Parts: sequence; structure tokens; C-alpha cells
Amino acid sequence: MNAGQIFAHLAADADEERFEEILRRGPLRIERIVSRGQASPPGFWYDQDEGEWVLVLRGRAGLEIEGREGVHEMGPGDYVDLPAHCRHRVAWTAEDEPTVWLAVFYREDKA
Repeated sequence: MNAGQIFAHLAADADEERFEEILRRGPLRIERIVSRGQASPPGFWYDQDEGEWVLVLRGRAGLEIEGREGVHEMGPGDYVDLPAHCRHRVAWTAEDEPTVWLAVFYREDKA
């Protein structure tokens, strides 16, 4: 059994984003990410071998997604599915409160 509280132990003044693996089952991985004012470094883009479905549970953030104009703003309840190798970066996260993300990483079927 695996149990916990998704909003427990939110850092008040974290200098870095915190990544916590909550569950791993085969090719499926679930992480809690806590941000507070962090963004991807200038010029850095995530380009992952696995897909990522991400949901903002608390706070606010902006994502830049390669091929899309502007910043995709997200708040509580907003989610986005980023297929493998969909280049993206975190443009900003709220500075006045923790942004709590739930990220589900998956491998796509090669049917």
C-alpha cells in the first residue's frame, strides 16, 4: 500500500523545484513537483523520451511549448498532455505561493 498527502510538506522558501516520485509501476511514473517562482533556465527545453501528462493542483504556471505561440497559462485544475519529444519549458511559476503539479510519465504504444 502506498498512501500520502499531496499537499504535505510544501516548502515555504525553496530555492529549487522539488521533484518527488509518488508511484512507479512498469513504464508508468507519477511525480509531485513543487515550484515557487522557478522557471527553466534561458534556452533550456525539456525533450523527453516519454510522454508527460501534467496537472496543476495549486498555484499558477506558464509553459512554453515548441511550435505554439505565446505562453500556455495554467491554474488549478488545468492539465496538458505533452507527447514524447514535445519540447517544452517552464516560463514562470507563481512567486507568492507554491505551485503543486502532478506529473504522469508514460511510454507510448508502438502499435
